[in-house]
Amino acid sequence: MKVMKTLKRCSIFILCLLSLLRWELTVQSDLGNNDTDVLVVGVPADRCPVFYLDPETKETTGIGVDLMRVAAEEAGYSVSFKIISEKTNKDALDNPEYDIIMPFGSAIKSSSGKESIVTENLIQTPFTMVTKGNKNLPAINESHIGMLSSLAGGAETVKQLYPGIGITLYDTMQECVKALRAGEVDALMHNSYVWSYVLQKPSYSDLKVQPATMFSMDFRAGALNTPEKRVIVDRLNTGIDKLSDTRKQAIVLDYTSRRLYQNDFWDYIFEYRFILVPGTIFFVLFVIGIVHRQRAIHRQQEEKIRELKERDPLTGVLNLEGFTKRVEELLLTHPENQYLLSFSNIKNFKFINESMGRETGDELLRFWAQKSTATFSDEEAMGRITGDRFAVLRKFTDAEQMGIDEKEVFEPLRNYFTDRGKEIQLQICTGVYAITPEDHKNIDVDRMLDYARMAEKKVRETLKTGYEFYNPEQWEKGKQIVDISGHLPAALQGGEIQVWYQPQVDYTSGIISGAEALCRWKHAKLGWISPGVFIPTLEETGMIFDLDSFVWDKVCQDLHRWNMEGKRHSVSVNLSRSDIREDRNIPGIFYELTKKYDLDPDQLRIEITETAYVENPGFLIKNTSELREYGFQVEMDDFGSGYSSLHMLKEVPVDRIKMDLHFLTGSGDMEKSRIIITQVIKMIDLLGMKLIAEGVETKAQADFLEEIGCKEMQGYYFYKPMPVDDFEKAWDKV
Repeated sequence: MKVMKTLKRCSIFILCLLSLLRWELTVQSDLGNNDTDVLVVGVPADRCPVFYLDPETKETTGIGVDLMRVAAEEAGYSVSFKIISEKTNKDALDNPEYDIIMPFGSAIKSSSGKESIVTENLIQTPFTMVTKGNKNLPAINESHIGMLSSLAGGAETVKQLYPGIGITLYDTMQECVKALRAGEVDALMHNSYVWSYVLQKPSYSDLKVQPATMFSMDFRAGALNTPEKRVIVDRLNTGIDKLSDTRKQAIVLDYTSRRLYQNDFWDYIFEYRFILVPGTIFFVLFVIGIVHRQRAIHRQQEEKIRELKERDPLTGVLNLEGFTKRVEELLLTHPENQYLLSFSNIKNFKFINESMGRETGDELLRFWAQKSTATFSDEEAMGRITGDRFAVLRKFTDAEQMGIDEKEVFEPLRNYFTDRGKEIQLQICTGVYAITPEDHKNIDVDRMLDYARMAEKKVRETLKTGYEFYNPEQWEKGKQIVDISGHLPAALQGGEIQVWYQPQVDYTSGIISGAEALCRWKHAKLGWISPGVFIPTLEETGMIFDLDSFVWDKVCQDLHRWNMEGKRHSVSVNLSRSDIREDRNIPGIFYELTKKYDLDPDQLRIEITETAYVENPGFLIKNTSELREYGFQVEMDDFGSGYSSLHMLKEVPVDRIKMDLHFLTGSGDMEKSRIIITQVIKMIDLLGMKLIAEGVETKAQADFLEEIGCKEMQGYYFYKPMPVDDFEKAWDKV
């Protein structure tokens, strides 16, 4: 019995012990589940104030560190920052020691060729260029710039933004500055926050920030594109989304307002190299110099920070300086856009401030800015020039757009007070300047604003409201450019542009020997447009290649169909002088078309105008030779209309001359014209070239040409250009 009691007590003790152990394991498990995940973030340490080592705590700190820390905390991470030991972020991507790496502008490939992913944008970081002195920079697409090797990923993003830019990478800032001073590069590029720190170095006092070249880049974190890293990035994005702009700007302001740069021994030696002389007398001067220089550096830093602030604090739109820079950037990077620049103000705005209070006036200006910018794209800008005067750079797409702006912006602005129960209707005067292609090349924003101001002044002084154009003729031309070039893609897709054919005949036999492919455009709004209007417009805007490519492809389709029907034809197609560029392989394009549609190359005759050979003879002759090597027939079009015909006959390797008959239709001595044409035909025959005369309008002209040895002809006397169906019927009749 005693033994049974003892066993019973032992059993109870063991059960209690097991319960206690299970409770402890549960608590520990719960505690483990509440631990915050630790995220190892690889960052550089040489980009103060964005990333740097605190000299006192020896910890990694800076704008980027604080932004990532708060974003990670919002996402439930505890962050451990580790300095990247690799030379570039591309190398660091392949290192498994880091969970994620900063900073990235966009996703890039790692050094081993693996794809990466990036987080959402933490903040827009301003990038700008620094030059030696006040050097005038070429256009950014034509510049050669230096960057740190650690910014290799950012350099790839810059090249994507500006394809023509040249970039050389250097290991240190000292090497960058040395290359700049030696003239090896036009400028240096870096984050503007970093420049505000670096340029405090006394020996860099000859380097100047170029505010006009400023642009923004994304500031992101990145990692290899793996399932595990995608989970991290998705989770971080939830934290980034929770960060307000106010919190981000507070972090930036905290670091950019600090005096972080500390002069080293060599800085002082450089700074005071002219006053370091023995003696106690000069010691006082030395101390005074230090104080003076520190104040100067502080003033320079404040000035640079002010330069970065290009926003109007009242309305949030750009100020005059910021607007000027933005317009320059947009015109430089978007030469294909047709822009209008407007200058507007409210009549008697002073009365509103005096009678209703400045706060009411301020609210009105904020309303104006908000209504305007709500309709903007990224390729447009608005600036508050002064007081109630605003300037707007607006893309022009069609005439209906101005009516939309009138309804959505100016009508609510005029009725601002009447909609609020006050019988006051605002009067707004606007001047508009239509920006020309020449303005894109020689950008002068002040001049454009002056033109818009002049137009606005005209409205105001005539006691009217509404808008006036600075130059109506320029406006009509600009509208025509938009109607034609802006509508071209839709016209090609919608069948508005058709390929027509003008037959070429053998006059002796009366047989159609070939044809020239031409195009006709029935615009959806404008109706039929003359080729004499739309072709020069497309050449001016650089879009003629799109039209010509469409015609070439359509002709090859028709030739293929005719071949399948047992009707083998040859067609002449036009090659514009604007089509032939060093970045286009024109002979290769035509060769691929013949392969695609199973054509013989001699079925295509490539017409190039005589004047094109005069403008760029060397490159054009090279393309002509390659076309002939592929087996294409090359024709010199409009022969006799230029100024170097005989010289071109000697230099240019062509198969056929297409002679312009303006000699027989213009003014002057007709007998001399006949003699010239007779001798030209004999000369062409002696050179072993074929000949066709274009522009034949009368039987007398045709008989004369046949008599002197020219049998192939083209012109209204025989056939006018016609749609493909009519051309096929005409060919079948002969």
